Amino acid sequence: MQITINTDKFVKALKYLVKPVTMLIALYAGANAVLFIEKARPSDFGFYKDIFSKELVIKPSNGYPLRKYGDSLTENDIQNARIAWKYFENNYQKETGLFNSVDAYPATTLWDISSSFHALMSAYEIGILDSLDFDNKMSKGLISMQKIQLYKNKLPNKVYSTYTLDMVDYANHTTNEGIGWSAMDIGRFLGSVSRIRKFYPQYTSLINQVVSRWNINSILSDATLHGIGFNFKDKDVTIVQEGKLGYEEYASKGYILNGFDASESVKYTDFLKFLEIYGIEIATDTREVKHHPAYNYVLSESYILDGLEYGWDVNSKELAYRVYKVQKKRANDIGIPVAVSEGHIDKAPYFVYNSVYTNGKTWVCLAENGDDAEEFKSFSTKTAYAWATLYDDKYSKVLLKNLEGLSNKDKGWYSGRYDSDASINETLTANTNAVILECINYKMKGPLLLNFPKKNQ
Repeated sequence: MQITINTDKFVKALKYLVKPVTMLIALYAGANAVLFIEKARPSDFGFYKDIFSKELVIKPSNGYPLRKYGDSLTENDIQNARIAWKYFENNYQKETGLFNSVDAYPATTLWDISSSFHALMSAYEIGILDSLDFDNKMSKGLISMQKIQLYKNKLPNKVYSTYTLDMVDYANHTTNEGIGWSAMDIGRFLGSVSRIRKFYPQYTSLINQVVSRWNINSILSDATLHGIGFNFKDKDVTIVQEGKLGYEEYASKGYILNGFDASESVKYTDFLKFLEIYGIEIATDTREVKHHPAYNYVLSESYILDGLEYGWDVNSKELAYRVYKVQKKRANDIGIPVAVSEGHIDKAPYFVYNSVYTNGKTWVCLAENGDDAEEFKSFSTKTAYAWATLYDDKYSKVLLKNLEGLSNKDKGWYSGRYDSDASINETLTANTNAVILECINYKMKGPLLLNFPKKNQ
């Protein structure tokens, strides 16, 4: 039996069939392209092979207004250092060798333990602490770090009691299980002990005994930093990528100095985007909180610590200057000095992130759980002191002038001043006072991990 085909009808039918198939293929390809782009890093496409083109660099024609270091300290510098060290004298726990992270509150984190080690070395190098006291406090602190219980026998817990060395939660309640580890805090700790090893090698054995207990590989996955994330809504604990632009690179340097591979996290080009604020292209992280478990705060903290401790490289120098300059522009706009960062406050919610940009919004202040904290926008003491140490221009002098009244010779440096009514945020912390000691030491010798300290006079 012969079958005859009407070719015109066949071609017409084929067209109707091919059209939806083609559309399905296109939709499938498009969906996969979107998934690929969302997962890929901007640098995978070569967008920021070199972060800054000549058109993007905003440094003045005569260079960045960097303050020179290597100067002799003034009487005012020494007085400021003594005030900062007073905090540590008041908050030292003789039994454990640790310092309270907040005045009279017997708990601490690895970030604040790192701050206290930097403060201890700076006080000694400045000349306000003698060698016997320095050795006693450094040795006792490191011995206590050997003794602490580890979270799941892997890594340091996020918080410890400075009285007992017990693992505690953020309310300072003892917990046998712990509340997880922070890759950022551990990274800063590794940076602080790198400074100890370099300039005080007599403590190398103690440091090695501390760090050898830790399973650092639990943090590093594909050369990227991971911590234990706590979901405030679901009360769930999970391992998550930790650190956003600025913080991630700063913390990574501590791992790298100790021989660990954090080569992916140390790249400024990954997940980088620019947004314009006051006509300045500010760098931020593409990983917004709606897709990732942490906020992408753009603030001063990581950049000032990077400059004071490691010394800026070609990329961090430009990123930091933009964050500084946009705060100067903001101050001119609103008529009050601006120095924003993270920090403790003297009322609930007790800790806030005061930022240039976060999660799609500019000049916001948030609590740790993401709640609005606009009423607690503040002029940060440590931030103002640090920017005025790192830069030398008209605005750095404004910042220094506005530090007046923010210290107590018997207690230390207060955390700052509220924007709303100019009242003082009277919280006293290890972090604020450590940064000020680091600043004064930086003035004398430059980046703290790069140069050999001068001998005590």
